[in-house]
Amino acid sequence: MSDEDLKTELERLKAENEALKKTNRPGTLSMKVSEKGALSIYGMGRFPVTLYKEQWLKLLTITDDIRRFIIEHDHELKAKS
Repeated sequence: MSDEDLKTELERLKAENEALKKTNRPGTLSMKVSEKGALSIYGMGRFPVTLYKEQWLKLLTITDDIRRFIIEHDHELKAKS
């Protein structure tokens, strides 16, 4: 690789790094398709939450139940600070 190629690659990597920093800010959720074809949600914690589409769709059908459970068990549940 020539010096010019190295400079070009370095600039490309810097730009990619900056773009990743902007999309992966704390508190910001982002989604990606994993190598195995699952949906990964980033920004919830240290690791992504990854499920296959049928698992996400099944989970989404009970969102009201999840909300209700959280309200009913609020005194037992801890909040991450």
